[in-house]
Amino acid sequence: MAGARIEHLVTSGTFSLDGGTWDVDNNVWIVGDDHEAIVVDAAHDAEAIALAVGGRALRAIVCTHAHDDHIDAAPQLAARTGAPILLHPDDLPLWKQTHPDRLPDGELADGRVLAVAGIELTVLHTPGHAPGAVCLYAPALTALFSGDTLFAGGPGATGRSYSHFPTIVDSIRDRLLTLPGDTVVHTGHGETTTIAAEAPHLQEWLDRGF
Repeated sequence: MAGARIEHLVTSGTFSLDGGTWDVDNNVWIVGDDHEAIVVDAAHDAEAIALAVGGRALRAIVCTHAHDDHIDAAPQLAARTGAPILLHPDDLPLWKQTHPDRLPDGELADGRVLAVAGIELTVLHTPGHAPGAVCLYAPALTALFSGDTLFAGGPGATGRSYSHFPTIVDSIRDRLLTLPGDTVVHTGHGETTTIAAEAPHLQEWLDRGF
């Protein structure tokens, strides 16, 4: 694994959509080694994220989706580090609500492989919370970075614009619950979980209709 590891920081700010604004704490994940890294979701505080990256080469700023709390610091972090911002194109309408004058630098597509620190992260397109939502699967780290698609306790919210409950359930069932049970799910907010911990509850989610 060439020393690859997962680092974590929590940043605080707001999430705004459909005319409402809420205070939120976001998980920011850094995957890499002593020499290079990628950032998963540049939320709220570019300075704190840049300090956590330190002198390492930042290879990419990966956006799991384009809700403003997950991308608000991305352009500033990109300007500071030179790293490209990567986003699934289905989330461009959401992105443009926050950054109308600055497009992402590259596209994420289902099956794309991102390499860093001697390991690979595979992009899984998992729409539902947002049309272009993705997760990143890193088998060498027994890790899934799920953004707001899957949390400890159930699917991400689907009550606002651009979201759809049946779609997120399909994404979780078909793309995530098929992964090894010991895969640790590193979420966009809150605590980590595992695939094995969440898999038994699929029918409950369907019955509750989140």
